[in-house]
Amino acid sequence: MNEQRDQTPSPAATSTLEQRGPLFASAAASSGAPFVETPVAYDAILLASFGGPEGQDDVIPFLRNVTRGRGIPDERLEEVAHHYRHFEGVSPINAQNRELKAALEDEVARRGLDLPIYWGNRNWAPLLEDAVRQAYDDGHRTLLAVATSAYSSYSSDRQYREDFARILTDTGLGAPSEGGGDAPVTIDKVRLFFDHPGFVEPFYEGVRDAVAAYLADGLSAPEIRVLFSTHSIPTADADRSGPRDVEWPEGGAYVAQHRAVAEHIMSRLAEELPQAGASGWKLVYQSRSGPASQPWLEPDINDEIAELPAQGVRAVVIVPLGFVSDHMEVLWDLDNEAMASAAEAGMSSVRTRTPGSHPAFVAGLIDLVEERLRGTPAAERPALTPLGPWFDVSRPGDSENARLGFRPAAAGILP
Repeated sequence: MNEQRDQTPSPAATSTLEQRGPLFASAAASSGAPFVETPVAYDAILLASFGGPEGQDDVIPFLRNVTRGRGIPDERLEEVAHHYRHFEGVSPINAQNRELKAALEDEVARRGLDLPIYWGNRNWAPLLEDAVRQAYDDGHRTLLAVATSAYSSYSSDRQYREDFARILTDTGLGAPSEGGGDAPVTIDKVRLFFDHPGFVEPFYEGVRDAVAAYLADGLSAPEIRVLFSTHSIPTADADRSGPRDVEWPEGGAYVAQHRAVAEHIMSRLAEELPQAGASGWKLVYQSRSGPASQPWLEPDINDEIAELPAQGVRAVVIVPLGFVSDHMEVLWDLDNEAMASAAEAGMSSVRTRTPGSHPAFVAGLIDLVEERLRGTPAAERPALTPLGPWFDVSRPGDSENARLGFRPAAAGILP
């Protein structure tokens, strides 16, 4: 999908506005408009992430949280725990979030913004529930969430908004106090940032530097292949990603967004490094965890690598395009398995960096916060692909869970 989509709600979407239930959102976001173009006086930032174990004793309880509601016995969880066991039971994601939080706090202070940052995870301490409760206890009522996920899908977008709605419901913080004396807590979420310059820049730098190094070593551009890797998800979930009133190609918004970013990076590379223009690229997938009978997005990165020598490829650049930081799926599935696949195929390989706490990424996230503080018009918001800027308020039917259906979610239009 290469054309700019119409960002005005369709008649079907507009009629849905009348059916909205509690949105757990600020008054501005509750209007149902796709973009919040009026200033909102947020008083705190909520950094929301996935979470990970920090010791061997944490691994199985963490995996129980991740798979809650699916009835998976501990024996099967132990079969998938070996990635964490290999790293002494420690996922790097919490340490990376601490580093990101500190960098964001420095950027907030540098800009003179009076916004404390609270960090909470979906699956492991510190939990989102505790972060929201602490913000409330500190007197904050209008929160703006920044999730460490950039693309449309259930787990990377809608599930966070469902988390916010569940927490505000379970704690009672999302409802006015008796007598109306205390305002309820609301949680909005910054737009998905898959094509924001701050997110894309670290990936571009990594691709540019890796390809340039291979060219300097004497390889020709056709002998170099750039593989943009992201988490595979069930095709049924991928097809449900993105608003329902947009006709998406196969794979929904999830695939379209990744492909658009990869196209931008390779186009820019050809402009700035013309000798690299003939380097091929492909969007590939990793970390599949479902049964063989269930269709998931393909091709798997390891299968793709195995095919490259027959195509005359001698070097591969592995780009973790779907990941914000070097968490377990990057360290194990790419740095271990994919690099081993390249070695078995007799090819050189390099894995480029993730955004992590790159200055451009940190600044970009606070730019997104300031968009909402100022009510920046959509036409003035930066986006590097025709798909952006993405919506502030999720559109009807966006990223339904194929197994669970629609559940209450913050800052979105029903269903």
